[in-house]
Amino acid sequence: MLDSKLLRSNLQDVADRLASRGFALDVARIEALEEQRKTVQTRTEALQAERNARSKSIGQAKQRGEDIAPLMADVERMAGELSAGKVELDAIQTELDSILLGIPNLPHESVPVGEDEDGNVEVRRWGTPTAFDFPVQDHVALGEKFGWLDFETAAKLSGARFALLRGPIARLHRALAQFMINLHVTEHGYEEAYTPYLVQAPALQGTGQLPKFEEDLFKIAREGEADLYLIPTAEVSLTNIVAGEIVDSKQLPIKFVAHTPCFRSEAGASGRDTRGMIRQHQFDKVEMVQIVEPSKSMEALESLTANAEKVLQLLGLPYRTLALCTGDMGFSAVKTYDLEVWIPSQDKYREISSCSNCGDFQARRMQARFRNPETGKPELVHTLNGSGLAVGRTLVAVLENYQQADGSIRVPDVLKPYMGGLEVIG
Repeated sequence: MLDSKLLRSNLQDVADRLASRGFALDVARIEALEEQRKTVQTRTEALQAERNARSKSIGQAKQRGEDIAPLMADVERMAGELSAGKVELDAIQTELDSILLGIPNLPHESVPVGEDEDGNVEVRRWGTPTAFDFPVQDHVALGEKFGWLDFETAAKLSGARFALLRGPIARLHRALAQFMINLHVTEHGYEEAYTPYLVQAPALQGTGQLPKFEEDLFKIAREGEADLYLIPTAEVSLTNIVAGEIVDSKQLPIKFVAHTPCFRSEAGASGRDTRGMIRQHQFDKVEMVQIVEPSKSMEALESLTANAEKVLQLLGLPYRTLALCTGDMGFSAVKTYDLEVWIPSQDKYREISSCSNCGDFQARRMQARFRNPETGKPELVHTLNGSGLAVGRTLVAVLENYQQADGSIRVPDVLKPYMGGLEVIG
């Protein structure tokens, strides 16, 4: 969340910056609540001072043998007023906190201003889309040709937006995840982690999914115990490893990577990408997370994005890198790069990774800090996350970009060791 002090001191400036994201900050309501808070707090402090003085005078009156009943009644009345004032202050603060939790992060000054995805700026491209000399098939047709990609059985088991992978395609899917994890651990310096797939609400609030995006989550209600949520991404579990901690500065940067299934209800995606594996309720992802010193977070974003790009380069998949505009960035991000891979059947680039610097936005919600070696005082860390990559979408890209005229699929060179040396499937 944003710093409440920033809102109090620069409310209109914050509102103007948020407007570039398409977010309308209720300035009037915040100002009214702040005014109420100040009034009640001033009244309460004055009342507390008066009560203290009366309490002192009771002792003095007692010593003089005077009737202290009126003074006692006054003190009791003030205690009741103080209690009511505390309730009022708590209610005001609760509403302010609720507003704060719903405010997105402020975009970095380097982020292009725009209303939606049309305002995104292409930064670079890598590779050239293959020119096929035969009719291109999409990944659904390629996968179903040999019965290795089965949506009908998946629907029988779980309903729409699920896939059943079998045989060589299941193995290719696993090979992709293993290749990505090994690359990030051995060459990019990440520590591999295996995390829970179920988390409690505070973890999701810490990374910004709650309360705003609850409808996109799968929730498991438990009687007598805290509800659990299936993770929408390993960003949640990995980033929250440092929640409530004060990290030694010598440990920074902390770099985690994990391969997990991800679960999203796709509540806002009705009718979009209903065919195939582009948008699923359950999908695998290799997620990278970095915890860094504030001064190093923009440099870390470039590095993290390069780590994701390296996967695509080694797989030989054409892609482009976009700097997202203010109106298309995620809720927690100050700056984001999206990687879009070439999908031949759609004749366009589609998102396969999103790499974001969240600044201290998540850290403030999680109270994740490091001890500044110069001052000795705890300060908020900066957090970053990025897909390295979405495994299912990478599988789609491999199937389509490496297809042959007979419907078989060439195995990319870097995946052959993970496929037992297999060169072609189908």
